[in-house]
Amino acid sequence: MPQSAPRETTQVSSGSSLEESGNQSSGTVGNENAKVGQVWWFALPIPLNTSNGDIKITDVSIVRPAQGMKILEYGAYDLEDTEGLPLMALEGAGDAPDFKKLKNYATEPVVVKAHEESKIFFVARMKINSSPKGTSRYCRFDYTQEKRSYNQTLDCELDLQTN
Repeated sequence: MPQSAPRETTQVSSGSSLEESGNQSSGTVGNENAKVGQVWWFALPIPLNTSNGDIKITDVSIVRPAQGMKILEYGAYDLEDTEGLPLMALEGAGDAPDFKKLKNYATEPVVVKAHEESKIFFVARMKINSSPKGTSRYCRFDYTQEKRSYNQTLDCELDLQTN
C-alpha cells in the first residue's frame, strides 16, 4: 500500500496588526424592536492595519453569535458603494444598502496596506430564528502577512431584542 504524502500544516499565530480600539469596538449596536424572521446586516470593525507591512484578509467570522441568530453569509463591500459604513441594516428597509446589487469583494483576499484603513468593510448577514438570547460578540479576522498566517479577534457587539 503506498504511503500518503505528508500533510502540509499551516502554522497560525495570534496577530496584532489590526487596530483593537477603533470606533466599532467601543460599544454595542442594536435594535430593541427586531422581529423573528428578520434578516440583519451587521458591519464588523473596519480593518485598520497598524503594522509596517501589507496584510491580506482571507476570512472573517463572528466568534459568538447570539442564541437564536443564524449567520447566513459574510460579505465584503466598498465604503463608497454604501455611502459610508452602515453599522447595522435591516434587509429590505428603505435606508439600507441593497447589498445583493453591490459588488461583493469577499471572493478573494482583501488587501489592507500598511498604516492604512481598509476601504472595504466586512458584514455578517444574520437571520433571527427565535428571540435572541444574549448578544452576538467578537469579530475574528484571518489574514496573511509576509507568507505567515494570523488570526486576530476584535471586540464588536450586536444586540437585537424582539418584543
